[in-house]
Amino acid sequence: MGVENPGSKGQAWFCTTGLPSDIVIEVEDMTFHLHKFPLMSRSRKLHQLITEQETDPTTSTTQRDDEEERDEIEEIICQISLLDFPGGSESFEMAAKFCYGVRVDLNSSIIAPLRCAGEFLDMTEEYSEDNLISKTERFFSQYVLRSLKESIKALKSCERVVPLAESLGITERCIDSIVSRASSVDPALFGWPVSEAENENNVRASSNQALWKEIESTVRRKGSGAKSNSADSWFEDLTLLGLQLFKRLILAMKMGDLNPEIVESCLMSYAKKHIPGLSRSNRKPSSSSSSSIASEGEQREVLETIVSNLPLHKSSRSSTTTRFLFGLLRTANIINAADECRSTLEKKIGLQLEQATLDDLLIPSYSYLNETLYDVDCVERILGHFLDGLEEERNGGEIEAGEDGGGGNVRPPTLMLVGKLIDGYLAEIGSDANLKSDRFYNLSISLPEEARLFDDGLYRAVDVYLKSHPWTSEAEREKICGIMDCRKLTIEACTHAAQNERLPLRAVVQVLFFEQIQLRHAITGTLIAAEAGSARPSLLRRREEEEIEAEAGAMQECNSNAWRGQVRENQVLRLDMDSMRTRVHQLERECSNIKKVIEKIDKECPRQHNGGWRGSLTRRFGCKFKTQVCDSHEQTVVNARKGSQHHHLHQQ
Repeated sequence: MGVENPGSKGQAWFCTTGLPSDIVIEVEDMTFHLHKFPLMSRSRKLHQLITEQETDPTTSTTQRDDEEERDEIEEIICQISLLDFPGGSESFEMAAKFCYGVRVDLNSSIIAPLRCAGEFLDMTEEYSEDNLISKTERFFSQYVLRSLKESIKALKSCERVVPLAESLGITERCIDSIVSRASSVDPALFGWPVSEAENENNVRASSNQALWKEIESTVRRKGSGAKSNSADSWFEDLTLLGLQLFKRLILAMKMGDLNPEIVESCLMSYAKKHIPGLSRSNRKPSSSSSSSIASEGEQREVLETIVSNLPLHKSSRSSTTTRFLFGLLRTANIINAADECRSTLEKKIGLQLEQATLDDLLIPSYSYLNETLYDVDCVERILGHFLDGLEEERNGGEIEAGEDGGGGNVRPPTLMLVGKLIDGYLAEIGSDANLKSDRFYNLSISLPEEARLFDDGLYRAVDVYLKSHPWTSEAEREKICGIMDCRKLTIEACTHAAQNERLPLRAVVQVLFFEQIQLRHAITGTLIAAEAGSARPSLLRRREEEEIEAEAGAMQECNSNAWRGQVRENQVLRLDMDSMRTRVHQLERECSNIKKVIEKIDKECPRQHNGGWRGSLTRRFGCKFKTQVCDSHEQTVVNARKGSQHHHLHQQ
């Protein structure tokens, strides 16, 4: 007896074996025309239902048509309706084929519904040998649970039969298998399943292990940027899970002490799949997936689930994770996620703020309550979390240093990076006409003094703000300029600030004063170097004299010539030093005269006719300044005068 492939005649499924059907079974919207004996020989439940109908006189009847069709008699022996069948008509079709002895190709995508169908139909081993339940259980244990990817596929199939799969423990066993297999993944390889499956053949298993080791070494030689297709595939399989099962899986991963980087990778993959627009470079979904975009409420639920399960530790990855967190934060603002969700994101971003870029910080302001273009309040909170974390690290470091007997005020490199980042952010938001001076000032002074090696970046931000806010009062301008430390401005920045008409007079006077101090220190350093150079030959001379007494006569004449040469060099250095001292005295007198003239001008007419006080300075001293500005955090900024690249700030 053979069973042909089903033919769809409306919503009916027919089994053609040469014999007329004697039982009709309805499952969902499909009607199956089958035979009693194959079904009763495998399923205890169907045997009971058929027996009940045969013994009930109200259900076993012979129906006759109207008088016009008396010759056509259709005898319906049995008709059964199976409500809420696990897996629907597709699962029943496979179970029916199994009853007829047709080979069913098992796979991970159908194993859970088919196992539940066998349970529903009571196809046990006690009722019939080698029945459906034992066959599916054997396949599930020996094949599905030994593979990470197959376990994920089986877990996905459980969504169609959730209640029964839960009661049979199929869902829990799939989750346990995934957690166990994922724990053997090497995070350095971004998810290489080193022990993907167990083989019965020990020789084959050892050869596969050697192959994985070879692949692992090859990938590590190529660099950390290489990602395995296998890792991508099982992460991609996880994204197909429904949110409820995904929640249970992530919870089990966290309870199983799985590597936080693996958990984080799973969450990132799932978020990128179900939340469109996380990346600014790819905000338009493809046309193929546009029909399956989740609603705003579903996206909010997914986002809050992702954020609540993110590890709170500082990620050891590059700025990729930081960009992902900023993408989550922007999306959370758009879809009005819970305040706790946004606060958690801000705290996690603050722990790794040094990995962010200026583009990440430019978070648009989506609230009607904010007048500014960018969300400055959010950046202030993120910066506060960063400083709090830095303070905790410092306190821990001081305790360790005290125990070790060390210590010292060390400038943290992360603080320097954040200082440069905030200076760039201030310059970017400074052009916003709606930005109040108090908000600009408060954000500027949020960082400690050691965050900036030079204040050139801060000066640039102040200049941009004053240029975009010409209506700012003199008192506010002086307050804003007070955030700069003129002692930390480079020569190029001082030169630009000295003729910057947007700066208040007090700030320019300070710049000129400290510029002269810097010049004096530079000259003093040159003199000290010259004196050190003159002292060094005298030491060499004494050593040479000691060596002359011990050496031969031929060497004595050679050393005598060298000594006379050193004497001549010392005389030249002394002359240069005398001329340098004279020049320093002249510069000090000029500086004193400049200070007196500036004080006199400030008292009499600080900004009057004939070009103002700047024109008066130019006429009196004949000094013209070349506008230059440099990077605020590069120590090589002074060398820029020797031919390096310059950033020019042109006055308007």
